Amino acid sequence: MPPSSQKVDEQPENNSRNSVTMTTPAPTHKAGRDWTLLFVCWLIAVISMLGSLFFSEVMGVTPCVLCWYQRIAMYPLVFILPLGLFPLDVGVVRYLLPLPILGWLIALYQVALTMGYIPKSIQPCSKGVSCSENVIEWFGFLSIPVMSLFSFTVIIGLLLLVSKKVSK
Repeated sequence: MPPSSQKVDEQPENNSRNSVTMTTPAPTHKAGRDWTLLFVCWLIAVISMLGSLFFSEVMGVTPCVLCWYQRIAMYPLVFILPLGLFPLDVGVVRYLLPLPILGWLIALYQVALTMGYIPKSIQPCSKGVSCSENVIEWFGFLSIPVMSLFSFTVIIGLLLLVSKKVSK
């Protein structure tokens, strides 16, 4: 072949010393969607944490025992979820899911307590701040325990969507 007809950008022959190739898998639509769902979970957890700190530290609302337990279930999500986001590891769902489920159960118990479905004789907050009183109530129904229950419900739903995709 004459030199003028040769390809200009020919690659050198592969031999054992020069055959290192770095390939990264292209992000798939599913991976991007899972990342977004985990990120939304993280945003909800951050907003919930900052909201609870705002109520207690800025507005001066003293948290009751059940509120502390719900904080214990919510705050670790703020720090563990980024570990599943960078790099994306949807396996983090199986480790995280028990925390929001526990927080949801506690929030549901407190909502039932504040609505009067559970007798005050078996409430856990016998000393200090009462768990059965709504200190803050917006729009006639939106109390702190209801906001907590809503946050935990959305986080659980999103984590289940991610875990359902993982199991398929």
